[in-house]
Amino acid sequence: MHTIHILGLGAGDLLQLPLGVYRTLKEADPLYLRTAEHPVVKELETEGLRYESFDAIYEKHDDFAPVYQEIAETLIALAENGPVYYAVPGHPLVAEQTVQFLIEAEQAGRCTLSIAGGQSFLDAIFGALRIDPIEGFRLVDGTGLDSNRLNMTDHLLIAQVYDQFSASEVKLSLMEKYPDDYPVTIVTAAGAASERLRTVPLHALDRSAEIDNLTTVYVPPVTEQTQRLKEWQTFRDIIAKLRSPEGCPWDREQTHESLRPYLLEEAHELLQAIEEEDDEAIAEELGDVLLQVFLHAQIGQDSGYFQLEDILEAISDKMIRRHPHVFGDVEVASAGEVVDNWQAIKQQEKPASESLLDGQDRSSSSLLTSYNYQKKAAKVGFTWKDADGAWAKFEEELQEFKDEVANGSKDQQLDEFGDLLFTLVNLARFYGLSPEQAMVQANRKFRTRFLHVERRAKEGGHTFSDYTLDQLDSFWNEAKAGHGEDENHETR
Repeated sequence: MHTIHILGLGAGDLLQLPLGVYRTLKEADPLYLRTAEHPVVKELETEGLRYESFDAIYEKHDDFAPVYQEIAETLIALAENGPVYYAVPGHPLVAEQTVQFLIEAEQAGRCTLSIAGGQSFLDAIFGALRIDPIEGFRLVDGTGLDSNRLNMTDHLLIAQVYDQFSASEVKLSLMEKYPDDYPVTIVTAAGAASERLRTVPLHALDRSAEIDNLTTVYVPPVTEQTQRLKEWQTFRDIIAKLRSPEGCPWDREQTHESLRPYLLEEAHELLQAIEEEDDEAIAEELGDVLLQVFLHAQIGQDSGYFQLEDILEAISDKMIRRHPHVFGDVEVASAGEVVDNWQAIKQQEKPASESLLDGQDRSSSSLLTSYNYQKKAAKVGFTWKDADGAWAKFEEELQEFKDEVANGSKDQQLDEFGDLLFTLVNLARFYGLSPEQAMVQANRKFRTRFLHVERRAKEGGHTFSDYTLDQLDSFWNEAKAGHGEDENHETR
């Protein structure tokens, strides 16, 4: 197993090539190039440079990964017969995937490497753009750009933008976060005598004629907060500002306890949007729910108890831990097995409780607490075998409530009415219904229909007391038949 000597051709012309690398290139035999499309190669050809390039491999594959993998494997095979010299553009350790594959092979004991640097294209880029990297920059591969991983306050350099198609892909990814007219700079042949810079609006990136294999796209930091509204950190900064001494008096006064009703309200509005299959409303209501999460996180940070990172760590750890079939080596055959594993892992995480009902209370909803209690009891067999038993119990509790209404005290009536509601929750469980959601829908339906009754009463120029119950009930039946539903939609 002989050594693969890796050389960097630099980012510019022959004058910028280190003397040691120049001499090695002149004497290298055999010499392989990832690509011959480089200014240094053109100049060395006039001095009789002999080489073999891997440009033909690019024509064999649709993606870059198999190209780079094949080049690396070819070099490893060639090194079995003697030392091999391999030259790449720029610096071998900057944005050079073939070298990364070779390093992995070296770590696996399949080859040995010797790396000699040339000037990185980053040096030339920083000089051309007149930017200081200490301000924060990120170098990314344009062939696999993920806008969700970009920080809009960084200097962003995008390599591997080599033609109009790749420029189009980069443009579409960037437009998921950046404004369509945001200025971006196309840098071609940075550091060489033919260096060119051209600034265009983002939407015109793929229509530039100055794009080739020596192109890097530069996206400057976004300084205006109003242009960074798709950044998580921007939203976090907004909430922190609202809670600051210079912020909003109302937001500063809020506590975990005072925000509880708003979280419930926003959650129900989200459920309503989901039920109505209104995508725009779902996005808006998810934002309102997210606002509550960020407010609670900021309150925790202001109090010194926890912050957003602690929340993220806790939920990320839980998702990884409870999905061993995704993040581990556990195998499952169905969604049912996933649920069983989830519950088993959850039991291991929780300290042993004295009762199955421990942890099932929901202070925000007595209906949900009742549902949770009955579901837990049913899991150990404490329930009727079918809905018939639940119906019989409902009839029994209904009669007992009627008896107490006729002869009992208020406390006895309240007790029996609670039992009646409890049996209704049990019926909902048997039929796979959410009693909480059912009550939400019933309240919304009543509001919509009553608004129609109010409007009809006003149309007659009278007050409610001027109408008989039968007349008001006729208005109600109109709403029930569907009249007035659309015009009342905006009031929901």
